Amino acid sequence: MERVEDNGDGNKLATRLRQICINDGERERLEMEQEQFFKDCPHPDENQRRQLSKELGLDLKQIKFWFQNKRTQTKAQNERANNSVLRAENERVHCENLAIREALKNVICPSCGGPPFGIEERQRSLQKLQLENSQLKEEHEKVSNLLAKYIGKPICQMNSSLMPSLPGSAILEHQNVLPPPILPVHQEMDIGLDLNLQFKGINDLEQSLMMETATNAMDELIRLMRINEPLWIKPPSSTNIERYVIHPESYEKVFPRANHFKTSSARVESSKYSGMVTMNGMQLVEMLLDSDKWVDLFPTIVSKARTIQVLEPGINGNRNGCLQLMHEQMHILSPLVSPREYYFLRHCQQIELGLWVIVDVSYEWPKDNISSSHCWRLPSGFMIQDMTNGCSNVTWLEHVEVDDKTQTHRLYRDLICNNCAYGAERWVVTLQRTCERLLAENSQSIHEVGGVINLPQGRKSLMKLAHRMVKNFCSMLSMSGKLDFPQLSEVNNSGVRVSVRKSLGHGQPSGIVVSAATSLWLPLPSHNVFNFFKDEKMRVQWDVLSNGSPVQEIVHISNGSHLGNCTSIIWPFIPTENNMLMLQESCIDQLGSMVVYAPIDIPSMNLAISGDDSSNIPILPSGFVISRDGRQRDHYRASTSTETGFGTGTGIGTGGSLLTVAFQILVSSPSSSKELNMESVATVNTLISSTVQRIKATLNCSNLD
Repeated sequence: MERVEDNGDGNKLATRLRQICINDGERERLEMEQEQFFKDCPHPDENQRRQLSKELGLDLKQIKFWFQNKRTQTKAQNERANNSVLRAENERVHCENLAIREALKNVICPSCGGPPFGIEERQRSLQKLQLENSQLKEEHEKVSNLLAKYIGKPICQMNSSLMPSLPGSAILEHQNVLPPPILPVHQEMDIGLDLNLQFKGINDLEQSLMMETATNAMDELIRLMRINEPLWIKPPSSTNIERYVIHPESYEKVFPRANHFKTSSARVESSKYSGMVTMNGMQLVEMLLDSDKWVDLFPTIVSKARTIQVLEPGINGNRNGCLQLMHEQMHILSPLVSPREYYFLRHCQQIELGLWVIVDVSYEWPKDNISSSHCWRLPSGFMIQDMTNGCSNVTWLEHVEVDDKTQTHRLYRDLICNNCAYGAERWVVTLQRTCERLLAENSQSIHEVGGVINLPQGRKSLMKLAHRMVKNFCSMLSMSGKLDFPQLSEVNNSGVRVSVRKSLGHGQPSGIVVSAATSLWLPLPSHNVFNFFKDEKMRVQWDVLSNGSPVQEIVHISNGSHLGNCTSIIWPFIPTENNMLMLQESCIDQLGSMVVYAPIDIPSMNLAISGDDSSNIPILPSGFVISRDGRQRDHYRASTSTETGFGTGTGIGTGGSLLTVAFQILVSSPSSSKELNMESVATVNTLISSTVQRIKATLNCSNLD
């Protein structure tokens, strides 16, 4: 055996032998001590490593490397644990992201009810808003300077001075309880100055956008005019060969576009109709491009119209290229149906000699308009073909998106949804009747039964007064501010709507006027109801002004092809009232009829029939509007024979009719109190309710209650 020397190698061998001899228990003890020390101090210094080396009997390098390995192992374990946590968190966030994306696809915008804008749409909208903001700032500064110049005070002072003059809450809508004993009076305010100031100064960029919109609309309208099938189809069960509606699927293939309204209550109305009118093409074009004459042509459809700005006047002599921004309010001659309002572009183009196309298309204006309209006019309009006999062939096209957020009243739902209320046929038929009336008004022959009017000027003056009476009556029926009196049956009637206003307008009696109207359904054809109101013997059943006394027609001016279209002067035999006559206008066509009348004193009537200016004669009309109920599709064609009434015509359906009864009464003068006692309103309500009951009893319709 070799002798082991006491040197360094001998120490290493001894250490190795000791390590081999350590049993499992000793190794566990050493590990536990090192683990415990590592928890307290994972980075020991040189002195601590020496101390551990002595206590554990391990080499100094072993201690050093063990701690390094232990730190690396602990770090790796912590990273694996953190990775697991992060991976789980990542999966959770990913699932939430997918859920949010799916939710965004189905989200509904609270303002319009449609999907939200995408990134590109938001960017374009932001740029548009920034442009509008700068434009509004410039306009605000211009208007402020202009008002300060003419009023003599800053705009802020002017606003503060105007605020106390505004009326309080004058509208009580849909009340089922009695209102307070004193009713505030709604005073009509003329805001024409503010609107004119607001719409001045359309910049070049906006004008170019308007021109592009109008040009595209014109192209679409011309194609719709010239293409029949498959774009246009006859509605089911329609016997009228001239009435068509758009086939939705075929239209979307030719003119793909996103719907303006995104809600489920949105629907599309479309119609096309043609007819001959007694007016030459150029004269008709000029009238259609004039907002005031536009109202005169369609007083039973358009209650208000205004040209905001003429962007292009067009070529003199044919108006080719004319473009203007307009606003209009349309109505259906019943307070039960909300008016339709449009801001739209009207563009005229002469296609060829004697052929014009005028397109109307809605335009978002003003840009800061908060109360968005519930209707949007797609490219619509009319084609006018000049004929050699001085007449014109007019093809009318209506294409509108409507959002019925507020459900249409049940009495008028069928009439509106079947494209009868605002359809192309109504426009053409109204235009035909108006042109016939204008022809009679401008005729040099008298054509008056009774011998009272001796001059053509007298007939023309009287007809102008009657036309103004009809316009006044139609505009009153919108009744934006109204009280409801639901005493009548809610099945076939609507209750009584009452509106109170202070009348200060030109050609109206000065004072406080109470207007009352109600609409009801009758199981009679509309022409039968019209004949009832035209019968002088039946007038005592409904005319409260005649006070139950007989009447006589002393003037009869025919103003249309049917005997029912006439202007009359009625003389009531009232012993206590010898100074009053009644001016009456009646008109009828295949879609409905109207009887409007107003009391006028004898001196004013003499002024009109003598040919003097009748525009200053105060007039307060009442009357009746009769229309089909829309539940039957067959059209009745007005008879042009000398037979009395429509009872002998063919093709008359058995459907019912809708009757609107409207009264206007002057209850106080301007010098009276500004507040109206509710007794006056209750009196008018009782008056119209009793009149309706008498009408229904006479027509054998009392069992409808």
